[in-house]
Amino acid sequence: MCQSQGLTEAEMKLIDELKGLGQAHLFKGWEDNKIKDADKKRLAEQLGTLNSQYPGGLKAYIENSIKLLKESKEGANAFTGFKPSAPKGLALKLGDAKFNEMEAAGMKVIKDTAFCIVAGGLGERLGYNGIKVELPYETVTETCYLDLYCKHILALQERARKNGAPKCVLPLAIMTSGDTDEKTRVLLEANDNFGMAEGQIVIVKQEKVPSLADNNAAFVLQKGDDFQIQTKPHGHGDVHMLLHEAGLAKKWANEGRKYLMFFQDTNGLVFHAAPAAFGVSDSMGFEVNSLTVPRRPGEAVGAICKLDGKDRSLTCNVEYNQLAGLMKDAGYGGDEADESGFSPFPGNLNILIFSIPEYAKTLEKCGGMVPEFVNPKYKDAAKTIFKKPTRLECMMQDYPKLLSSESKVGFVSLERSVCFSAVKNNAIDALGKQKKTGFPESACSGEQDAYKIARMYLSLAGAKVNVDGKKEKFNRIDTEVGAKVVFQPSFATTLEEFKAKFPNPTQVVLGDQATVLLEGSDITVKRLEMKTGYLFVKACPGAKVSIDWKGDNAPMKFQPKGEFNEATGAFDYPEGLAEKYRIRGYTMEYEGSAAEKKNSTFVITKPGNYTITQNGIQASPSLSYVSYVPGAALMAVTAIGFIALARFLMRR
Repeated sequence: MCQSQGLTEAEMKLIDELKGLGQAHLFKGWEDNKIKDADKKRLAEQLGTLNSQYPGGLKAYIENSIKLLKESKEGANAFTGFKPSAPKGLALKLGDAKFNEMEAAGMKVIKDTAFCIVAGGLGERLGYNGIKVELPYETVTETCYLDLYCKHILALQERARKNGAPKCVLPLAIMTSGDTDEKTRVLLEANDNFGMAEGQIVIVKQEKVPSLADNNAAFVLQKGDDFQIQTKPHGHGDVHMLLHEAGLAKKWANEGRKYLMFFQDTNGLVFHAAPAAFGVSDSMGFEVNSLTVPRRPGEAVGAICKLDGKDRSLTCNVEYNQLAGLMKDAGYGGDEADESGFSPFPGNLNILIFSIPEYAKTLEKCGGMVPEFVNPKYKDAAKTIFKKPTRLECMMQDYPKLLSSESKVGFVSLERSVCFSAVKNNAIDALGKQKKTGFPESACSGEQDAYKIARMYLSLAGAKVNVDGKKEKFNRIDTEVGAKVVFQPSFATTLEEFKAKFPNPTQVVLGDQATVLLEGSDITVKRLEMKTGYLFVKACPGAKVSIDWKGDNAPMKFQPKGEFNEATGAFDYPEGLAEKYRIRGYTMEYEGSAAEKKNSTFVITKPGNYTITQNGIQASPSLSYVSYVPGAALMAVTAIGFIALARFLMRR
């Protein structure tokens, strides 16, 4: 047994075990008295931690790695022998009768849902040195992504309470990593959990696994430190193990919850599809339901396929680089389109809805572990040398591979503009992605998609608005700029509820230079005609607001920032410009005075009945309102009783 002063018996036993598993190189020279016991202790403690974090310990990790590395070297294909066919599911179109039916069905089960954000990544690919969930979704209000998601969940919770579940609380789990955990907790604490109740949010932290140097699964030491193992993320599939270990899946099942939705950290459109997706899960009895988009053959996105083999069948995600070969092996021409012009296999978005009772049972059986894979980049034709260290990985969408042939797994498909607008690429990479696929997936495209979905809802309600806007470039990326409309989640949670807020839709006319923000569940828009200008209305619960507005004022506009420097191949931005604006290529600026903005800003903090027109606000029995500056604190609070209100109206 390894002997060293300061090491525990358990640490020495683990070291001896690892030596027998091909890791003796980690302890080379340890018998030399020149090596400090403190350094040995550092490595031993890290190994102990890594051993405790992986199911079965490092012995299991090494054995799994050797097996998968051997299969990778031999070119093994996990799908050999399976024949692909179109999966079961439902394609919906925003605004059609089936979509409305599924939204209504989903709202009936909303009280029994739970949510999970996979938020383990930083914004480095975006050119942002922070956590992605703190980025603004849009710059009219600068609502960050995590705040947006909490707003959506709270709005759904409010509807469930009104519809017969007065004590409904919808839980949110957040999977963080070592890179994002502390910053996520600080963000939540600084913002009072964005209105979520104590205990409503649960954070589970993902750990890393050892890097592998070769096909023998030799661990890699950190460069410049012979007493620290290099580690890498294990993949977002860890979320299942973490929910199991935290007891959340079992807890939710015991509470009678029906469905759990997983979603990514910077897709602000996802909740526009959530009620309908829940409705599809419930109406079709899906144990697993993938939210998807129509996929063109060859498109670099995973595909949901039904696979039939000799001994079993399953419906799961197949990565795009495996699909063509799978199709050819099964006797097809390859990744081809059907009569619709799209692939029969819808595109995977990693937005998943699980039936909680079955999910909890499956996690009990497997301990939360989903199938792993390894993806080394080889330096030689013999596949014996890696270009760089690799590691085992797992993906959350591979969970269906754990299920039996009898399990009902399917999909719901919606137009991309309704449900998916990822924000993950810096300006230069985004331009290349836009040229290749049409979707830059950048901060500026994500923001424009946020306004566009609101314009789509307005158009479907019967309002007159230019849905597509006009073409403008920011950071050299083509975007569609139109009316900047923000309907916060409290305003409406379904399309039908949204339409009901506009009883006279023909009297709602917005120009491309209009900026409108509405927040509150009891706001009705009787008329809103604005070619250019700004209107901000925020109403507290119990405040019933009627908007009857016709007129223009000073607008908010994007102010382009940054020029591309051909010599350096990078953008030059004004000194001091915050990263959240650099990655967009603009700032949002109001073109009028502070007084003008105040006159078109109404934040109502007391219940009552209110009417807002371009001339001001009328209220009964009393009014409280504040001037609001997007992205800053509330600047002033004025409580107006009957006398003050009378003076205000006289000044009109």
